[in-house]
Parts: sequence; structure tokens; C-alpha cells
Amino acid sequence: MESPDPQNVRILTTLGHVDHGKTTLMDALLAANNIISSRMAGKMRYLDSREDEQERGITMESSAVSLKFHVRDRDAASNRTYIVNMIDTPGHVDFSTEVSTASRLCDGALVLVDVVEGVCTQTTAVLRQAWLDRLRPILVINKFDRLITELKLSPSEAHHHLTRLVEDVNAVMGSFFAADRMEDDLRWHEERKRRLQEKKDALAGETDAAVVEGEDPDYEELEDEDIYFAPEKGNVVFASAIDGWGFRVSKFAQLYAAKLGFSEAGLRRALWGDYYFDPKTKKAIGSKHLAGRPLKPIFVKFVLENIWAVYDAVVLNPDSEKVAKIVSALNLKILPRDLRSKDTRHLLSLIFSQWLPLSSCVIQAAIDIVPAPHAAQTTRIPKMLYPDLREATIAAKNKLEEDLYAARDDPDAFVTAYVSKMFAVAGIDLPENKKKPMTAEEMRARAREAREARLQQSEQQETNGTPTNDMPNGLPASEGVDIPTSPAPATPAVEEAKSDAEVLLGFARLYSGSLKVGATVQCVLPKYNAALGPTHPANARYISSATVEGLYVMMGRELVAVDFVRAGNIFAIRGLEGKVLRSGTLCAASGGAPEVDEGKMREYLINLGSVSRSTPPIVRVALEPVMPADIQKLVHGLKLLSQADPCVETFQQQTGEHVILTAGELHLERCLKDLRERFAKVEIQASKPIVPFRETAVKAADMEPTKTANAPRGTIRGTSAQNIVTFTIRAVPLPKPILDFVLDNLSIIKKMDRKAESNAHNGTQSGDRAPQHGDQSTADAEMELDVEFDVQGEVARKPTVRPEQFWDALKELCTKAGGEWASLSDQVWAFGPQRAGGCVLVDARQDRRRSLKLRLERGQSRGEDVDVSGDADKRIADLDNHIETGFQLATFQGPLCAEPVEGLVYFVESVEIDREALEHEIEQNRMAQLVGSVISGVRDACRNGLLDWSPRLLLAMYSCDIQCSTDVLGKVYGVVAKRRGRIVAEEMKEGTSFFTVTALLPVAESFGFADDIRKRTSGAASPQLIFSGYELLDQDPFWVPKTEEELEDLGEKADRSNIAKGYMDGVRDRKGMFVDRKIVEFAEKQRTLKR
Repeated sequence: MESPDPQNVRILTTLGHVDHGKTTLMDALLAANNIISSRMAGKMRYLDSREDEQERGITMESSAVSLKFHVRDRDAASNRTYIVNMIDTPGHVDFSTEVSTASRLCDGALVLVDVVEGVCTQTTAVLRQAWLDRLRPILVINKFDRLITELKLSPSEAHHHLTRLVEDVNAVMGSFFAADRMEDDLRWHEERKRRLQEKKDALAGETDAAVVEGEDPDYEELEDEDIYFAPEKGNVVFASAIDGWGFRVSKFAQLYAAKLGFSEAGLRRALWGDYYFDPKTKKAIGSKHLAGRPLKPIFVKFVLENIWAVYDAVVLNPDSEKVAKIVSALNLKILPRDLRSKDTRHLLSLIFSQWLPLSSCVIQAAIDIVPAPHAAQTTRIPKMLYPDLREATIAAKNKLEEDLYAARDDPDAFVTAYVSKMFAVAGIDLPENKKKPMTAEEMRARAREAREARLQQSEQQETNGTPTNDMPNGLPASEGVDIPTSPAPATPAVEEAKSDAEVLLGFARLYSGSLKVGATVQCVLPKYNAALGPTHPANARYISSATVEGLYVMMGRELVAVDFVRAGNIFAIRGLEGKVLRSGTLCAASGGAPEVDEGKMREYLINLGSVSRSTPPIVRVALEPVMPADIQKLVHGLKLLSQADPCVETFQQQTGEHVILTAGELHLERCLKDLRERFAKVEIQASKPIVPFRETAVKAADMEPTKTANAPRGTIRGTSAQNIVTFTIRAVPLPKPILDFVLDNLSIIKKMDRKAESNAHNGTQSGDRAPQHGDQSTADAEMELDVEFDVQGEVARKPTVRPEQFWDALKELCTKAGGEWASLSDQVWAFGPQRAGGCVLVDARQDRRRSLKLRLERGQSRGEDVDVSGDADKRIADLDNHIETGFQLATFQGPLCAEPVEGLVYFVESVEIDREALEHEIEQNRMAQLVGSVISGVRDACRNGLLDWSPRLLLAMYSCDIQCSTDVLGKVYGVVAKRRGRIVAEEMKEGTSFFTVTALLPVAESFGFADDIRKRTSGAASPQLIFSGYELLDQDPFWVPKTEEELEDLGEKADRSNIAKGYMDGVRDRKGMFVDRKIVEFAEKQRTLKR
């Protein structure tokens, strides 16, 4: 591979909503590199290499390509060669994880926005991703031709439309800046308060506290002018990728500056904005100096009217004479046969490709706006290492950080690469396994060897006196003579096995050093703790060594083998299978030599964390092979799929079912296709989608009498075997503010609990740990991985407080709720299910309290937060742990349909233990039966406590965004209503006839929704479904008509079906639980049998 100057390397990705033209834009760039024909650009979709991608017309997997461009410098007469590494990403929400993996590796982004559809849901999502990863974005306003041919706007109307669109995108960017600004302001005030308190404590003897105030530095305001898109800055491209043209205002400023006598910089500023051209004075004037004259904005007069004229003469009102004048005026070289062509789109493409070539415009924008790797990593790498970093960059603390910040590739630099995902390719597609065509020189050499072999054979036969027996083809027939010919083909079985095998490659970027084939690297997984060192037992699972078996430059569907890779390049790496599951950091010493000394390994080992996943997998399906004997192939295929797809989860349930979790229906279809055709290669049966629910309880107007007489509602008294342990548990619905706070901060609860368990295990307190680079990202990675294996379909939420503020914020909310909730924060025993959920176990006993807060503050594991003395107290403390276990089981599988419970508090009001009977059980060695009965008793008590209130189901909901025109709006409403959805918002795009409809749709009703809405609207509307959390279905599953009005309205058999009961029975039936279903319905109705 040619080694370019690091200054001339750019790494970009394409981001945008689905069908906004990302792959079509990439086709134009590929055509400029002579990889595909210019006539096929936009039609071929070269980077959509999958068959289903071509069929559906959407991208499902991100693809990378390295392009080479020769750009003439403005100051110098010579050309400079730039290497542009591009990654094309999907726009569909089901594959948004592909966007996260790609943006982690890039320095800049082409953000495409459809000029008619404007800012959509995924546009906002990808802009946020670019903001978080500190990418330099370039706004590409695509499908410009729709303003002319579809909306038929005038140039002045189009100018107004474009102005509003740029403002909309800037409003999104401004919202990100404002949110960060508010967080920084809060953080600064908290830090300032802490510093002042420390200084006041240190100067307790001083009387003048004003001195302390005056020494504190002022808050440093951040500038926001660099974050916005402005055409005069060159970070906005107006384009029509399908027609192959695009421009920046600097292009027209360069054209008109000499003609009008303006400076190029001045005209560039005047071309966009409220400036007008005065034909008398030949100057640009502002709107204040119009004096009522009907002048047109400069952008309309010098830019848009010219583009409109070309479209009018070629497409709208074809006129060959006008076309000839335009071609001659622009000094274009177009053949006469092309001018006479009836294919107006081809002629339009020829004119614009010479006048306003899209590839030149995009590449020049990338060179001007996106920094080279060594400049970009100065700001991006510190953010990876220190996620809470507020400044643009910080000084390097060691040699490793110096190498990373500067993207050094000299022999002394440490090797650091980041693998953002693994992807699978067929073994036959690897360059080393492909049949290479022979060159003419090789063919001549082979013929020469064959002639020499024949001559040698004839001489040998003459010496032995054996007559020669020529074969019909003229070759001597002899045995034992080695004639050098082409290698014998392998047996068909071996060839088929080699071509069928899937090989896992890492999709990576080299941040520092040079990586060679055969080098040994250390694979550092996201859960690696840099503070403990590589030889610590806790890190043993998260670090391993691997040998680089192959390095490849990705060219879309093709791979090009290379011997080495320098820093600042995107590449594929072979040899990580079984070492890196999803993502990881590759580290090596200078030169890639293996190192065994722990001290030296610490110098170059670093953990760059994991890729955050914006869309959690929510659709679950159980799989089984058609032939039971193929179960091992299915298991192997699922293992490969979970590594090759960054957004899929696979696991085996306790029932033995193999379950796959995907981000949506389209993602599920792709995964099943890959399993059948690539990974497992067996016929697979898939169950109906398994939709998660939640169970809760509310206080309703009319409820059944309480289960326990003369006790508050929700109170359940339970006992263990032989009445040795007697307990009272009271279930109460949790107030909504407290519930929302707990759900928002589940990640904080998990992190605190994990930290306490780790400290108790290692015998160290939390304050003893020294901060190391990557610690925060490692903690985030651990949290993210734990969420992956928590297959309950939780939506990702951003914590509202820091870990050290959690208990204070919870106490404040509890105090505000008042009553029995005022002291809740100090009495919390545990959260559930899975020790971090929306249910709370509270120790309300008078004699002794189990406090989760105290246990976490002391860094103790479960069971260590109560001081015990003697064997009896130890056994009682153990029984407390079993009570917590029963609570966890009850909240993990609720009473309605064994789904997790949310929004309930369980007060343990009393636990009475018969000590004599307990001692007797211990003597008889029957403690196991007692423990089992305590756990099952607490579980049943918690479940009955929920049923004492009015039970409810929480439905998993999709937020659905649909863009459609007015003529199909009614059909969209009909499809949404039919599937029990509801319209939340409806907004009309200004200047168009398009509506953006936002609806909420139950996940259980969403399967087939996209196809249904496309059929009903004849393809005019396409929905985007994003999981938005859980919503209460306010209907009791056990409700039956009782009052006189209800009986009159619905009848004794309740002719209107109970929706909640239908959902509950469906889940119970799927899980093999008892279903209270009537076998005979409407038996009193008369039936007439035909003979």
C-alpha cells in the first residue's frame, strides 16, 4: 500500500436519515475514482453489497472505502495527493449501532439532509452522535433537484426554504451546546462550592472570608460560533447526488469575483444572507438600502437562477437552442450526439458534472473542514480517555498519550488501534483465497518450464533406450517425471469448505504507531480495569494476546491485502476471532514486539472503552432448527452472528430455548437471513416475536376487599415451614416522581453496587483507587455490557445525578412526597429486580434496619451491613438475605404473567423467628428446607401484595415518525388507529405539502406495521420506529362487568374483549402457564346445522 503523507489523510463518514442519499453520494465519489462508471452512479449503489440491501434499496451494514484524489493547490502549481477514507452508514433506526461504530473511528462527517423532508428523527440522532464523538460535520443539503422538478418553487421561494432549513439544523446544534453549557455550569458551581468550603475549613481562624471568595477564578464561557453551519464558512454543500452535482458558495464567489470586481472573501460572505446586488453601483447592499426597489438577493440572482435555467432548458421545457447557448457560455465540452440525446437526465448529468462536479466539491470541503488525523486526535482522544472533559484538549501525561494525541507513526511510537466492531466475510472473498489471473510474463515462464521438462524427459528416455510414446496432445506420457504445471486443484469438498467458512475481521482504526502482519498485539476488552494492571486476576478475562494474521484495506465489497498500516488509517484486521467479541483496543510496544514485563506493559496498555449503543434490542424471537440434529450448527451460527452484528444479543433461556434479540423487525429479518444462508446454514424455525411487558399496581376507585383483614391494603402475612419464621410484608405503589428518578438512575445504582462488591472482594476502599486514564470509559463500558446481558428490554436513560449525589437527591424527593415516604432513603434495603430496578425493598422493622445506603458507603458486600455477634445472630442475618432473594424473585417474575414488576415498594414490617425451632432444624440438618420455604414464602407474599391493589400491565411502546403527503394522511391515521396507537403530534413542513406525524404504537401491535402502511399508502409513507419505554395500560386484566350499567352495556359475557387480559393470556400461554380461558363461549346462542 502506498504510504501517503499523514497531512493528506482524511477520515469521514456519511450520516443522515434513511433515503436521504448517502449511498448515492458515495457512488458519485467512487465514479470520480474510476471504480464505477459515471453513468451507473446513483443506480449501482456499489457499497450496498448485500442482496437484501439491493432489493430493499436501503443500507444495512456500514462499508468502508479508501479513495485517492489529486487536488491542485491554490498557491502552488503542483497537485497534492489526498487519501480519503470514507465509511457509508445506514440511516434506518434499526441499524443505528452501525452509525455509532463508524463515527467512533472518524474525524469528520458528511451530514446529509433531504431538502424537502428537512430535519428528521435520525438526522437529530446522527447530529448528536457527531457532537458526542467530536466530529467535524459538513452539512450536505441533498436532493436539490426536488425543489425544481417536484415542488416547482421559484428561485426566491427556494432561497427562503433553504434559509429555514439551515436554521433548523443549527437549532439542533444549538440545543446540544445549550445542554452541555447547562451541565458545565452546574458542575462548575458544585466544584466552586466544594473549593470554597475547603478553603474556609483551612482558614477557620481567619475572619475575612471575602479573600477566599476573591481568589476563586471566574467561569470561562465557551464560544458557540464554531458549531453552527454557515455556507460562507464552507461547511455547507448544496447538492443533487442523483444528478451528480454540488457546490459551495465559494465556487460561485470564485467565478464572479473577477467579473464583478469584488474580493473573493467579501463576495463569499455576501452570497449567503440578506444582501442584494445593485446593478447601478455594482455593489452589494443590505436590505436597509433597498429603498423599495425590487432587487433579488445575490444568492438568487447569481446562483439559483442559473441552476433553474439549466433545469428548465434540459428537463422541464426541453430546448436544444438554449442548451447549446448554456454549454457555450459555460465553456463545456459536450459531444453533439449527447446534446441531441433524448435522455434528458444523462444530458443534465453531463452539463453539471463539468460545471459543478459533486466529487470535487465534497472532497475540497473535506480537505478544508475536516482536520488531518494528527490534528483531530488532539481533541478526540482526550474525550475518549476522559469523558467528563470540558476543555477542547489537555496536555499529555505520558508517552502513550503523546503518541495518541499526535498520531505518531515512527518506530518508537506505541501501537494503539481501536476495533469498533467485528464483521464476517466469506473465506473465498479474502484476497489470499482468490484465484489470481496470470500475467503474460508468468504464462511465458510456465510455457518455458514445460518445454524444458519435455526436453529433459526425452533425453532421459533416449539414455535408457526407451522409445517415446507421444500422447495425442503431443506431451510425452511418462510416470515419475515432475512436470511443473499449475497446482492441482483441491478436492471439491475442501474447496467448498474453504468457500463456505465465514471469517471474522475487525473493523479498526490505527491511532498511533505502525502495525505489520505477524505482529503480536494485546487485545484489551472494554471491561479491563487499567488501575489493577494486566496481571491482576480481575483483568485476566479482559486481556489476551493475538497475532495479526492479515491486514486489509477495505474497498467496499472488496478487500486489498497490505503488509503494514500506518497511524491515521481505517483498515480490517484478521486474527482476532475469539479474542475480541464486539469492540476492543489493540495495544503493542514500539515496533510490535511482544512484551512480558508488567511494568513495561502498563506503559502502552490503554482502554479506549466501548461503543455506546443508542438503540437497545427489544424484539425477541426463539429459534430452533427444523432438524433437531442441527442444533450444534445453530449454536455455532448464533455465536458467529453475535460477534458479527454489533446490535444483536443471543442467549439461552432457562427453558433451553435459544433466543435472539434484535433492534426491530427489519433487523430481525436480516439476522434470520444471515443465520440461514451464512452462519448456521440450516433451516431455522422462528417463534412469534416475544414482546416484553412490565407488571405494576395502582390505586383504583373500586377494588376488592383487602386480603388481610384489619390491615392496610397490600399487607400480607406469611410463614415458613413449621411456622419457624413469620413475617409481614406490605406492598404500596411507588410515587411517580420517586419511580422516575430511580428508573433514570439505574446505571448509577448498578455502578455503586458493583463498586462496593469489588471493594469488598479486593479488600480495598473506594477512596484507595488512583484515577487512571480510561477509568471512566471503562466504568461506562462495564455498565453498557451489563445492560447488554440484562435481556429485559430496558430503554437507555441518561442519569440525572452523579453517584455521590444519588442518596441526597432521593432523600429530597422522599421528603417532598411526605408521609411514610419521608424516611424512605435511609430505610432502602434493596432495589429489584436484578438488584437495580423499579421496585424497592424497605426495612421498616423497629428493632433493626438493613440500609443499602450505609452498605454502599462502607463498601461492604451483601450481608455485611449488620453487626452480628454469635452463631444465632449470624443465622438470622442469613435469613434476611433469603428474604431479599424472595423479593428479587417476586419482582423478576410478577404474578400476572411472570414479567418483571415495576413501581412498587415492599415494606418488611416484621420478621419473627422461633429460635428454639431454628436450633432444632439446624441440629436435624434441615436448614435447606427452611431456607427454601422462606424464599418461596416471601415471593408469594410480594406477589399477593401486588394483587391486593388493582394490577396493571405496562406496554412496551414505539415512538413512530411518519412523513407523508396530505393525500395519504387519512390512511396513515387509519393504520395507526387499527393497531391501537395514538397520534401525538402532527406538523406540516413549511413550503411543502408534507406532514410529519408522530405516534405512539405498542410494540406488540407493531409487527407488519411498516409493510401495512406502505401498502395502504402505495409506498408514499414509510415509518421509523424507535423504542421509547413503557406506558401504563389503564385496564385491569381481571375486570368483569358487575354493576347494572356495565351488565346492560356489555352483557354477562362482556362482549367487548378485555385488551389487558388478552395480552396477559398471550404471554401466559407462550410460557406454558395456566390460562383461565373458557372453552365454550356464547353457548346460549342458537346454531343451525346444515345437512
